Amino acid sequence: MNVSFNGFNEQIATFEAVSGVAAGKPVALSANGKVQAVTSGAFCGICTGVRDGYAAVQLQGYIRVPYSGTLTVGYKQLAAATGGKVTVDTTNGREYLVVEVDSTAGIAGILL
Repeated sequence: MNVSFNGFNEQIATFEAVSGVAAGKPVALSANGKVQAVTSGAFCGICTGVRDGYAAVQLQGYIRVPYSGTLTVGYKQLAAATGGKVTVDTTNGREYLVVEVDSTAGIAGILL
């Protein structure tokens, strides 16, 4: 690809991490100031790192994430899926802009 979206509008917040939270995986709030790993339904962001019981969670901006199912560019309702991936879910998902899809690698670039 000849263009880059890296760094666009990135906003990362620190939360307490419930067991199972891992970098590169979707997370959702579990309690005040805490996030948990999710495998279905809406997610609030993607964990970018975990250290000493705290998780850095990207809440806005461009990020590359693994996906399952069929995905194309454009505004899509995405939700968490098993294996730390995202998938199209028109019932439980939130709308995100998918700006690139690498179907060979199973990776999508999305704007949170």
